[in-house]
Amino acid sequence: MSAAAPLTVVAGVVPTGLAVTGLSGISIAFVAVAVVLAIFAVGYVAMARHIANAGAFYAYISRGIGRPLGVGGAWVALIAYNMFQCASYGGFGAIAAPLFKDWFGLDIKWWVLALICWALVAILGVRDVAVNGKVLATLLVAEILLVVVFSFSDILSPNFHASSAPINPHSLVGAGAGALLAMAVTGFVGFEQSVVFSEESRDPRRTVPRATYIAIALIALLYGFAAWAMISAAGGNVVDRAGKEGPDLFFNVASDRLGGAALHLGHALFLTSLIAAMISFHNIIARYTFSLGREGVLPRAFGKTVPGTGAPKNGSIAQSVVGFVVIVFYAVMGWDPLVQLFFWGGTGGGIGVLLLITVTSIAIIGYFAKHREGEDAWHRIGAPVLGTILLLVMSYLTLSNIATLFGVDAGSKPTWVVPTAFAVVMVAGIIWALVLRGSRPQVYAGIGLGARSVSSTGGFAAAMNNSPEDPAA
Repeated sequence: MSAAAPLTVVAGVVPTGLAVTGLSGISIAFVAVAVVLAIFAVGYVAMARHIANAGAFYAYISRGIGRPLGVGGAWVALIAYNMFQCASYGGFGAIAAPLFKDWFGLDIKWWVLALICWALVAILGVRDVAVNGKVLATLLVAEILLVVVFSFSDILSPNFHASSAPINPHSLVGAGAGALLAMAVTGFVGFEQSVVFSEESRDPRRTVPRATYIAIALIALLYGFAAWAMISAAGGNVVDRAGKEGPDLFFNVASDRLGGAALHLGHALFLTSLIAAMISFHNIIARYTFSLGREGVLPRAFGKTVPGTGAPKNGSIAQSVVGFVVIVFYAVMGWDPLVQLFFWGGTGGGIGVLLLITVTSIAIIGYFAKHREGEDAWHRIGAPVLGTILLLVMSYLTLSNIATLFGVDAGSKPTWVVPTAFAVVMVAGIIWALVLRGSRPQVYAGIGLGARSVSSTGGFAAAMNNSPEDPAA
């Protein structure tokens, strides 16, 4: 949920969706996406009972469809989540710089503030996952409380008139509906990462499903309620206001009743929401890199962990290097950190994750077609097949509305560069897997097996000793 960044979505994605699509049915879009993802999660968490692997998508696709596509999927995951991670740095710097000047009279460059956050994330990245969890829980609770308080303030506002538009199902059809659904999808990115931490959890068979379903339900409830309250209180010109005020719309509507202090508090927690997203995505990427290094798909050095904590040491350091390079590069080139890094990076990452979820749903069907033990027909066939159909439709709608998503003209660079980049990376990963099959067959045979692929794996190996046996191992 910290990766999903609730306050960032409510204050950022919702007004953007209103302004870009002109449709106010964002609440029903969140509900629709939640239903689709909950159906997907049935097979997803069922597979987690058989495969506990920090690689998640990588391991599932490898075991369900094939090792080459699994490696390609892992590379796409690394690119997609890095886009989210780096986007958070750009967003924080761009949004914090004017706020710091307003609050403290300090004129600080966006990249300086981004690098300060980068250093914090880099330090936490090599700490125990429990330490990161405590930090994230604190930040997450604070932003959720603020969203709830601001939403009830909207309801108590004299300008509030309960609107049926945000929950009107007709908003899900017609022009712009695909973009509306796609934007709603980006608000859920992060829910799928419960399985990434399955090797570090005490009881993955219980906690992984619980965490996944609770995250989907709470995210949908929070987003849907907050969007409905804001739209109902903003008035009939909410679409125009969203275009003019942007993220400030959420804070401005509530501050009419709560006052200026609440506005400043909202902005402050908006920044901490971005910090929480940075920490979450850093941990996710580091564990993907660890998983690939442990199995020899990437250099084995990435499979090393921090003694005593089990945190993926070199995977975390590598991610810190990537973040540093991107921040410095954007600063030197003078590119816009808000549009060209935060907005485009987050949107592109959302597209990549949606495509990965869709492929993973297909992989779940493939896996349970070969391993039927321990799961009923709904978990093995019913939910995965239904989820795959719905995800394919959502993926089509996303790609067909990609120009609207990026806020650019059809055919312009972002509309073809992003999907082309994911396709190239996927093909490159497949080719690398085929190279491994010919040159290092032992490594190839261990793809997707996690700790069982090597004899000694450091921190995560001990956790695997307590994981459920996979019939295919």
